[in-house]
Amino acid sequence: MTEFIHDPWPWLARMTGAAAGAVISLVYLLPQSRREAASRFFTGLVSGLVFGPPVGMSIAEYTGISGQLDGTELTLMGAAATSLCAWWGLGILARIAALNSGPGSSSGPPRR
Repeated sequence: MTEFIHDPWPWLARMTGAAAGAVISLVYLLPQSRREAASRFFTGLVSGLVFGPPVGMSIAEYTGISGQLDGTELTLMGAAATSLCAWWGLGILARIAALNSGPGSSSGPPRR
């Protein structure tokens, strides 16, 4: 356990992958405001840091390349994939909610 804490490479791979995934998600689905951009970036960053290694292992096992990559590469790949995918789900839901809550939406009781 102490070897992992003192070795900076896994953490650097997590940060790099999470940041790359977050930036790519901003490019593919352009934010409508600065607040949305910041929210998406930090959502991607945190999710990539937290879930990067297990997702990288899952992707490597699914594709059959787990024996060809080391831990740092798995972490980088998983953090980038997690970060990229995290906002797609949340972003699409946020946009749908914004459309439904606008003027003239049918949510709530009818106005008289």
